[in-house]
Amino acid sequence: MAKSPTERLRAICLALPEAVEKETWGYPTFRVRDKIFAMERRDDGPISMWCKAPPGSQQVLVGADPERFFVPPYVGPKGWVGMRLDRRPDWDEVAALVTRSYRLIAPKRLATLI
Repeated sequence: MAKSPTERLRAICLALPEAVEKETWGYPTFRVRDKIFAMERRDDGPISMWCKAPPGSQQVLVGADPERFFVPPYVGPKGWVGMRLDRRPDWDEVAALVTRSYRLIAPKRLATLI
């Protein structure tokens, strides 16, 4: 049986060193040392994933494919990017975005482990 987008996102996030899941605002958030590096959201209906992106990446991703990527409310001004997970996402790409976000959030010692 195929895994749900939530299960797939959870597996990607929890495979990272010291990553934990904590429900916040009614949604799963994924953290390292209590700092969020990825979260699932359904604010506008369809399921999406929000994560931190390096400077400039948000504009590049949203500009290149606004059907898949968007500037999320609240954290968008801080450089986070949203990715819709209801449109058959490339899970390797999801994993790459989550891993990059983790590296931006995690302490250097943990970030170097992946």
